[in-house]
Amino acid sequence: MRVLSRYDARHLRDAGALDDITSFAAKLCEAPVALVTLLDDDEQYFVGRTGTDLEGTPRDVALCGHVAATGTFLEVPDLTGDDRFACNPLVTGELALRYYAGMPMITADDEVIGTLCILDFAPHVRLSDLQREGLAVLARAAMARLRTRESTREQDEAAARSRVAIEDSERRFRTLADTMPQMVWSTLPDGYHDYYNARWYDFTGTPAGSTDGEGWNDVFHPDDQARAWDIWRHSLATGEPYQIEYRLRHFDGTYRWVLGRALPIRDGAGAITRWFGTCTDIHAQKLAMEEREIISQELSHRIKNIFAVIAGLIQFAARSRPEFAPAATDLRQRITALGRAHDFVRPHSAQSRPSAQQDSLKGLLADLFEPYQQVDRDRVRVEGDDVMIDDRSATPLSLLFHELATNATKYGALSTGNGVVVLAIAADDDAIALTWTERDGPAVVEPAQAMTGFGSQLIEMSAVRQLGGTVTRDWASEGLTMTVRVPRGAFSRR
Repeated sequence: MRVLSRYDARHLRDAGALDDITSFAAKLCEAPVALVTLLDDDEQYFVGRTGTDLEGTPRDVALCGHVAATGTFLEVPDLTGDDRFACNPLVTGELALRYYAGMPMITADDEVIGTLCILDFAPHVRLSDLQREGLAVLARAAMARLRTRESTREQDEAAARSRVAIEDSERRFRTLADTMPQMVWSTLPDGYHDYYNARWYDFTGTPAGSTDGEGWNDVFHPDDQARAWDIWRHSLATGEPYQIEYRLRHFDGTYRWVLGRALPIRDGAGAITRWFGTCTDIHAQKLAMEEREIISQELSHRIKNIFAVIAGLIQFAARSRPEFAPAATDLRQRITALGRAHDFVRPHSAQSRPSAQQDSLKGLLADLFEPYQQVDRDRVRVEGDDVMIDDRSATPLSLLFHELATNATKYGALSTGNGVVVLAIAADDDAIALTWTERDGPAVVEPAQAMTGFGSQLIEMSAVRQLGGTVTRDWASEGLTMTVRVPRGAFSRR
């Protein structure tokens, strides 16, 4: 059955796909019967036939077997006079064949799979050269049709296997998607929603199919619909991943916070063939985060109030102890600086959040140096790289630069009308260099001995002990230059 199935012989015979060839061969050779035969292991099958209703013969009596054995044209004018065929049942039996001519049909691999043959019930004159050549042409034409059918059958079988594989894959995907706790959906390349898993319908309570196309947006909170559309259209236009938090209507009529995400699937050429997305219920986490933020803001607000209370107590004590007033002023200013640092990095509401980025060193320094600036110009300029900071580094940084600014105001560049300070920030892979340079102030004289005052100790404590850095000073006559080099990891936990 190998050859028969390979060329789908029964389909060809039932469709009469080769009967025109046998009809022409019979006329060409002036014979009553013409056949296109296929030889399989146990049978000879007539895939094209003219002049007979027989479907085939057993392989062991097939006259065409001799053609297959030699791979050459065979013609026998009188079968009864040839010892190879005289006793063949097809000759001695009811069919009583007397003439045979067979032209082999040969595959590209030089395999003889059958013949185009001519039969007669009476002895027949030998074919002319033209008839033999015509028979060879017709045999090649029959072979070409068989190859076409073979190719078509292979394509049909491949397509059928592909359909089965796709159906199996889709069934597996739907089963997997329906077992997921997330809502799963997919769209066509243009964004048309054509699939939702069972979880989507369970969550939203919408009828199956009612959210196909653009219907999905109807179950979004009205305040979130325009934003969701804008972000989705941007992803469709750019191919960028889709991510958004929005409120989705629950089957009970309430709106719950959901995290929506989607990624495109691309073909080998990079074209998007489909989008797959998920929706995850984050309502409980969202409420918990809001509660934590409220509590954190309240605690931070109270801490800031404590700074204010302490500063007030110091000021109150200084009134009754005039000799304590200068130290009290310095202490109150340092506490105010700490309050500014805390206020910069603490949790904020949308209304109270500083305009500067809250993890920015430059943003913190801008807050700290604001009291020293003038309307028409900045007395303290910050240049260079910005660095990420957090609450751990904000306090020592604030104390360090408050102390430097205070000293510059009392003794250095900021004590005169024209003096300026430039703070340069330079970052590399390992450390951050902060260079404080004072210019156009009073002439500077290097101290005769090591500085041991409270301010100097505070700078050492902040820069060295808390931040793990080093401090170097250059007492140039035109102004102090101090460089603080701090490991990058000391600025932020990230």
